[in-house]
Amino acid sequence: MPVVTLDFSVETRGNGEVIDITGRVAEAVRSSGITSGIATVFVPGATAGVTTIEFEPGLVEDIDEMFERVAPQSNEYHHNLRWHDGNGHAHVRASLLGPSLTVPFTDGKLILGIWQQLVVVDFDNKSRDRQLVCQVIGE
Repeated sequence: MPVVTLDFSVETRGNGEVIDITGRVAEAVRSSGITSGIATVFVPGATAGVTTIEFEPGLVEDIDEMFERVAPQSNEYHHNLRWHDGNGHAHVRASLLGPSLTVPFTDGKLILGIWQQLVVVDFDNKSRDRQLVCQVIGE
């Protein structure tokens, strides 16, 4: 069974920015030459995560507010006390969301719901050039 690994980057502002990567993952699947299988998207690093949402402003705001309730930026984090980088909340939030997502595809097209997009969320407290890895497996 063939495996094709591709990567791409996204510029982020950090601070909970949600970025739609659906088109980038769909292009990785198309360019792999594999017609049916699964695509796994992974964001290396400990302060970002990958998920699916309906990518619209209201839900993006809801997600940001939810993470602020669950892991407030203003909390005292042991990570911050040790490293003094102020991004303890980003590590906690990323660990809750998770670094990867697997999506099936057939006929070279991702199988997603009508309102479902793939997104990366950068929780860090600074902008970054995030590298993402897409591994396509199938036949």
